[in-house]
Amino acid sequence: MGGARGREGDGRTAGDGADFPWLWLAPGLLVLLGLLIWGVLVYPDLPEQVPQHIGSDGVDRYADKSVGAVFLPLFVHAGTLALLAGTAYATLRITPQSELGPDQRVSSLVNRPKTREGARRGARAQLFLAFCLGLTLAVTCTVMWSTTPPEEGARLTWTLVLALLPVGLGTLAVLVTALRDRARGSGSQRPTSG
Repeated sequence: MGGARGREGDGRTAGDGADFPWLWLAPGLLVLLGLLIWGVLVYPDLPEQVPQHIGSDGVDRYADKSVGAVFLPLFVHAGTLALLAGTAYATLRITPQSELGPDQRVSSLVNRPKTREGARRGARAQLFLAFCLGLTLAVTCTVMWSTTPPEEGARLTWTLVLALLPVGLGTLAVLVTALRDRARGSGSQRPTSG
């Protein structure tokens, strides 16, 4: 095989995206499907004005009930899931530093994984972040899709904290994965040229 080495006998190269972690994408897709089913079921019973923004003082903006207003969290999750799945795929397609030839230049504009395994860990972390964003939007939907007026005060504050927790966890996973990859390859870094 030319270029990157693949698994023996399967005809795939390491950088062709064949190693895409589909199982890591599944939780995000399940959240998307769950939000879709939940939204379709609750839509007929929603009031004519639905919450659109939740601030520290409670719901501070409402919108007329419409498919666009009600399903906005679903559209946001679908978009971010597609974007992060695309970045995970691109991460797997980038040739890691360990597989670059001595005459190949390393650009400082590309955050290139150190190894193929580092690329796999990075792709999984990105898909985990997509799942966490879906959980955040699901918590937001508990307020937006409530058929009773939203509660104010401490309960809503805890809902906001609960909504931010998954995003923080997913972001932390991506950062830790990137820092570990950088630390593992720090002894074998090649100088950049150009």
